[in-house]
Amino acid sequence: MPAATFGFETTTDEALEGIDLTGKTVLVTGASTGLGKETCRALASKGARVILAARNADKLKEVASEISESTGNSQISVLVIDLGNFASIRKAASEALETAPTLDILINNAGVMACPLERTSEGHEMQFGTNHIGHFLFTCLLVPALKASGKARVVNLSSGGHKFSAVNLDDWNFETGEYDKWQSYGRSKTANALFAVALDKRLKDQGVRAFSVHPGAIVTELGRHLTEADITKMREEGPRGGAPMTFKQIPQGAATSVWAATSSSLDGKGALYLENVGIAEPAKETADTNGYLPHAVDPDDAEALWTLTEQIVDQRFEF
Repeated sequence: MPAATFGFETTTDEALEGIDLTGKTVLVTGASTGLGKETCRALASKGARVILAARNADKLKEVASEISESTGNSQISVLVIDLGNFASIRKAASEALETAPTLDILINNAGVMACPLERTSEGHEMQFGTNHIGHFLFTCLLVPALKASGKARVVNLSSGGHKFSAVNLDDWNFETGEYDKWQSYGRSKTANALFAVALDKRLKDQGVRAFSVHPGAIVTELGRHLTEADITKMREEGPRGGAPMTFKQIPQGAATSVWAATSSSLDGKGALYLENVGIAEPAKETADTNGYLPHAVDPDDAEALWTLTEQIVDQRFEF
């Protein structure tokens, strides 16, 4: 399928048509279900060595076996990680570097959406802590393997939900302001996009490019905290009002991720916000279904967030 025909309905297999990933190593977080599982299946079907990362070891092994059987690819392994726990993240990164000293593609797919106020092991608000801080630490620890590739890509799953809120650097942990589940989700998704901007700036001259992706609205386990009223509202007017949402099937939702990770049309590019298997345009209004708002790609905000996150994880990263 020519790139010009890619769009909302494009599936993972269509986005990967004609691509050979033999000899490439891929790591995907949130790999045991939903978009992550489909992303791994699609990449494995093209010959990649795929590392499935998630919290539940038994579920990971079951999915790995299923993918190996369906694709005929025996190079499928698992990595247990809890992105809400620094010790687990550091242990998983160490194991990954040992088993995969060269990493060609890292897809930060795992996430939490619109949950009640909860805290990570370190006391961080769960959505920001898992979606951004956990992935920031994990990715930065894996940079030696990414650099070893010579031509690696990092794909962060952001969301159109970034339009709900910019990152609040002064109260990112909801210690003074009242908690709102959608505002929190928006902050974390903005952070995912800003992290791609800052990471790309640091690593583009060393062969590593970073992108952020809006997969679209898809019914997966990511929405396990949503009520029936939440889902109805999303279909009718979006979660915070505005345009109604049209839902994708899982293979369509994962298509932009695999395209971001593999497409030659993105060679030499980075720090871009992608959607519908293409490069997104700026949104004209907050309520626009497509496009991104300036606060998701602002380079100054990206640097400020990088500095804050290094302070949170208590580690500086010099690449």
